[in-house]
Amino acid sequence: MASGKSTVAQLLAERFSKAAHVRGDVFRRMIVSGRRDMTSDADPEAEDQLDLRYRLAAAATDAYVEAGFSVVVQDIALGEWLPRFAGLIRSRPLFVVVLAPRAESVEAREAGRPKSGYGAWAIEQLDGILREETPEMGLWIDSSEQTPEQTAEEILGRAWNEAAVD
Repeated sequence: MASGKSTVAQLLAERFSKAAHVRGDVFRRMIVSGRRDMTSDADPEAEDQLDLRYRLAAAATDAYVEAGFSVVVQDIALGEWLPRFAGLIRSRPLFVVVLAPRAESVEAREAGRPKSGYGAWAIEQLDGILREETPEMGLWIDSSEQTPEQTAEEILGRAWNEAAVD
């Protein structure tokens, strides 16, 4: 959170002549009662709901691709959830990009936002999961010193060679 993923994903989608921006969190927010958000001690229901969120985002992605759209999917997938989520998307080519700004940069961005995205999580806690438990697949970008436009340009310049996954 506060890595710039929403802004960068929108900028990327706008670069294509026919594109969709799939925002994974929208599927979480569709649950109006009984929602279980992920926490460090998440119960099985929270994990099931996260899995559902990823399955819905993947299905939407594949449907848009089948209809001829380029798709930019934006979500948070940490630890073993990253390859699981990527594995749900059938469409190819598939590019995975992980925005990984330094924790202090995220703290500064978060302080300047009107909303707080971290809830029960500490920034350092999520940063640790990202850097220590998340498999390095695709293209990882330290966007700490970049504007969203610079990050989008870097992704476009490097994705074909560094972000493609099977």
